[in-house]
Amino acid sequence: MTRLPGPEIRTTCPYCGVGCGVIARPDGQGGLDVRGDRAHPANGGKLCSKGSALGETVGLSGRLLEPRIGGAQAGWDEALDLVARKFRQAIAEHGPDSVAFYVSGQLLSEDYYVANKLMKGFIGSGNIDTNSRLCMASSVAGHRRAFGTDTVPGLYEDFETADTVVLVGSNLAWCHPVLYQRIAAEKKHRPALKVVVIDPRRTATAEIADLHLPVAPGGDAALFNALLCEIADGAALDRDFVAEHVSGFDAALAAARESDPALTGLSERQIADFTRIWLGSERVVTVYSQGINQSSSGTDKVNAIINCHLASGRIGRSGMGPFSVTGQPNAMGGREVGGLANMLACHLDIENPAHRDAVQGFWASPTMAPGPGLKAVDMFRAVEEGRIKALWIICTNPAVSMPEADRVRAAIAACPFTVVSDVLADTDTTRLADVLLPATGWGEKDGTVTNSERCISRQRPVLDAPGGARHDWRILCDVAARMGWAKDFAYDGPAAIFREYAALSGVAGALGRDFDISALSGVSDAEYDALDPFVWPRSATRSGGRFFGDGRFYTPDGRGRMLPIVPALPVSRLAPETPYRLNTGRVRDHWHTMTRTAKSARLSQHMAEPYLEVHPDDAAALGLVPAGIARVSNGCGEALLRVLVTGRAQPGSVFAPMHWTGETASLGRIDALVPWVTDPVSGQPESKGATVAIAPFAAAWYGFAVSTRPVQPATEYWAQSREKAGWRTELAALQRPGAGTAADWEAFARTLFDLPEAQVVSMIDPARGFARIALIEDGRVAAALFTATEPVAVARGHVAALLGAEDQPALLAGRPGADRPDPGATVCACFDVGVNTILAAIAAERLTTVEAVGQALRAGTNCGSCRPEIAALLAQARAAAAC
Repeated sequence: MTRLPGPEIRTTCPYCGVGCGVIARPDGQGGLDVRGDRAHPANGGKLCSKGSALGETVGLSGRLLEPRIGGAQAGWDEALDLVARKFRQAIAEHGPDSVAFYVSGQLLSEDYYVANKLMKGFIGSGNIDTNSRLCMASSVAGHRRAFGTDTVPGLYEDFETADTVVLVGSNLAWCHPVLYQRIAAEKKHRPALKVVVIDPRRTATAEIADLHLPVAPGGDAALFNALLCEIADGAALDRDFVAEHVSGFDAALAAARESDPALTGLSERQIADFTRIWLGSERVVTVYSQGINQSSSGTDKVNAIINCHLASGRIGRSGMGPFSVTGQPNAMGGREVGGLANMLACHLDIENPAHRDAVQGFWASPTMAPGPGLKAVDMFRAVEEGRIKALWIICTNPAVSMPEADRVRAAIAACPFTVVSDVLADTDTTRLADVLLPATGWGEKDGTVTNSERCISRQRPVLDAPGGARHDWRILCDVAARMGWAKDFAYDGPAAIFREYAALSGVAGALGRDFDISALSGVSDAEYDALDPFVWPRSATRSGGRFFGDGRFYTPDGRGRMLPIVPALPVSRLAPETPYRLNTGRVRDHWHTMTRTAKSARLSQHMAEPYLEVHPDDAAALGLVPAGIARVSNGCGEALLRVLVTGRAQPGSVFAPMHWTGETASLGRIDALVPWVTDPVSGQPESKGATVAIAPFAAAWYGFAVSTRPVQPATEYWAQSREKAGWRTELAALQRPGAGTAADWEAFARTLFDLPEAQVVSMIDPARGFARIALIEDGRVAAALFTATEPVAVARGHVAALLGAEDQPALLAGRPGADRPDPGATVCACFDVGVNTILAAIAAERLTTVEAVGQALRAGTNCGSCRPEIAALLAQARAAAAC
């Protein structure tokens, strides 16, 4: 499909909840030229490494372009008729609660709104939940308990006007890099700004911290309870604010005084340092994310943080307040439209009969869900038990991302009827579907998203929808029409959906809710197309701003609520058979299950395979060697992960990223190890509390391969990622091919690469288990395999760069000659700068600062995500020079 260069379009990034503005333009080659939008309030022109590479991820390779039924291509009418018939049949035979939608924080608000309306108002069930349940549900629940609504009180600018920023359970440098850089820039400009990082790991974020607190897993609530006691005993207590605007103070304080600070795992000195910093400046922002939320007591942790801000009155004013940063581009928008099973649209309460009646009346719908539906884990439990007869999964990959992913995969496979709407043909979840529906993706979609500071921005189409792909809202409306509700879903475009949604928010506003954008309910299509980013609310009486600084809350008595918090350890207990605590999370350059980022070769260079961070003491005790393979297991599942020995991890705790799938690694689906343990209030899984056993994987050999085409290894361990000219694959196996002769290795290579007739150039020593094999087609390198009895030491970037080149005698050396230095592993993905290049420049040019490295190499001058790693390399160089 040829795409001609087009005009520049202002749109919004599809990754994390920062909500960065992007300017995109088709490059005429099937990709996009992308840069940050200086006019957008969230990022002011900055983009992270992922956002900068968006233009490399819009190709049509692997796209689902036509509907499929039972794996065979089908027409849209046939597929939609079947979906509608199966859902009608299930409802008629088993009731409305026999069907379910599982949707995504990557949907646009207009898509979300239609899905919520169809399920709750027309099917009549609450069984619509979202993958946002896995990341933000505890924050939602904590907000609702404290404020009466799911309201983020502050704004991003508070990060820069604060005198103290506390980052708890958030590796902001990697997960929300643009926000991290805003804080780092402010700290450089104003060194008196204090930054506290609370995290079991010493992450890249800690590089700007005045204080890093390696809190014990589950210890956050105990730490904030200790802080509450200090607030109550000192001058920071705002007695007037508490007396006039807060309830529950006495009970919350009594519970805090009963807490044991030892649960934090911190020393008395560390706790005292934290409380001194927090109490020492009125302008305090506490920023939190998954380290707080993904816990069996996540809601309580959220409320422990909010308690401190309510007691001190440090909320809703410049530079003050608790601040939840979301992990997905529209997790906030999904919450606003009622995409969670326990919410109605526009922050109305599904438990409230008056709110249900109001929404049903507005929609003029034939029914209304009588109460909350099944939350994510409960939904897939119901699928497993056969209670869900028809399941529609939209824009997400639960066979990878859900806890007990193996169990979820089996449940979906056994469901009587499963529909999956997606952009890709082959994912772990699409392979389980009875019907596949091709959806549009970023760059093609048209609608709105809401970021972490309540800023609603437009996501605009830059490219035409490919093949038969359709917008998600259109697909939902087409099914709704076939189920008998055509006139209720007769939208002519996303602007019409937005107008209805905005009008409903006016109903919510009249009922005393916070979310009200009714001033936009009459926007024309042209005005919608041109809509600038804005922070809600946007009503006749209020526009944007902060919440709760005036002491007015959305609880029945209008007062903020403090709750008594009893700290709780993770539910999964350490035991002799599973003695290690598993922490999970993200890496810098990948996102979710890599269905987008894995398309970019440069994003795949920083961390190219699933890995396990292990403390040196634990590695020694377990017999793990750097770059070896670890088998990680428990009663839920197992994984094979590359070993990364590092002091970033605490003894007894390990870390593994959550991105790898069955499409990209043999056993890298880390959520297969996370049990179905949830917070009893929010239903959010405890993704950072699993316990595991760890043992060395006794590999007989290790391998590294490059190829112009993807491969399908049969080895026990493999991990595959993109390269500029093809693919790279890491391998390990328990047995050598055949008898391990030269002929066996050559046969193995031909089978691996599916190149039975290629010319072979090799260096093989069977006695040492050493093989280096290049396969040549038409005089050019088509593939190469390097094996050894220990982790293969070759210059991977150099080898991969020779793919497609003419027969290179130096290829099998595995390293470039002196005239072509090896850049090493990628540090700066934006400008493709490797670790060896940086270290060489530091030595040759006597560079001493991150800024100097940036001037010399450009590394760290775009998104800044790699600046902590550059700082670490500078420290390494200084230490080496001092020896």
